[in-house]
Amino acid sequence: MDLEEIAARLGVPVAEVDRVHRLAGDRPSAPLPAKADAPAILDRLGVRSDDAAEIMAGWPDPDSPLWTPELRWLLDRSIALVRADLGGHDWLPPGPELQRDHGPAWRHLYVYAFLALVDTVRGYHRDHGIADEVSWSTLADLGRNLAVDRRMRGEGWPVMQSWLTLHARGGLYELGRLQHQRGTTIGLHIPDAGPLTPAAVEASLDEARAFFPRHFPDEHYAEFSCGSWLLDPQLLEYLPADSNIVRFQRRFELDAYEEPEGIDADVEVLRFVFRSLTTPLDQLQCRTVLQRAIVDHLQAGRHWRWRRGTFPV
Repeated sequence: MDLEEIAARLGVPVAEVDRVHRLAGDRPSAPLPAKADAPAILDRLGVRSDDAAEIMAGWPDPDSPLWTPELRWLLDRSIALVRADLGGHDWLPPGPELQRDHGPAWRHLYVYAFLALVDTVRGYHRDHGIADEVSWSTLADLGRNLAVDRRMRGEGWPVMQSWLTLHARGGLYELGRLQHQRGTTIGLHIPDAGPLTPAAVEASLDEARAFFPRHFPDEHYAEFSCGSWLLDPQLLEYLPADSNIVRFQRRFELDAYEEPEGIDADVEVLRFVFRSLTTPLDQLQCRTVLQRAIVDHLQAGRHWRWRRGTFPV
């Protein structure tokens, strides 16, 4: 098949298939784990039983009728694309967004790519002296994101499939309450993993202060950074001064505001706080002060802002 035929059969633009072809080139792919080992691996990756059952049902067996030649091509080249950037720490879409209602092979293709890269990235971790505990804790974000996507009825995955390539290349590490991304600064991300208490945040920052000099001694970091709607000062209009979010905000010196390219803060707020992008505002259930603030702000015709800030390591 040529690229145009692959694109037509996948129902995606030719340019997106061409991008995968160019970035993957003739670089080697990586094999999936043995099917018999997959359930134990999925469990270690925090994948819920319902998601694991779907993944196993769509497994890319050589004789599976679910796996058409174009799907097998995309899986192989997406793995090669991500593997070629092992050690990278920028966002990297692994391939085009697929029509996920076509069945488990379509729905979970990039999950299979992630699984194929687990041994590769764990080898990268071992080469940098990173403990197994940190490796598995970091990679288990797969299960967390699949659970969120299920709750969002598939609305969340187009972002998540790119997000998870950070984990699969050794670009991001979960250290306690926060995730820490390598780059020009240590980029902070806040997973949906319990209260964002000052004590938990400080413990995570302390862990990072020791982690990066130990495991990446050639990388020198002077600042932590974060880009998030959580840093929007408008939240101060609604939240008490002693709330965890406000206390997290106070750590940062904000950059001057610029409209971020490709990020709609209103969408990101709804994605994170309500796990829905399609529920009308007047039908969202508000059980917390934050949830009520989000809805009141939007119903008043106002918008949230994505802000970036830093503070010294």
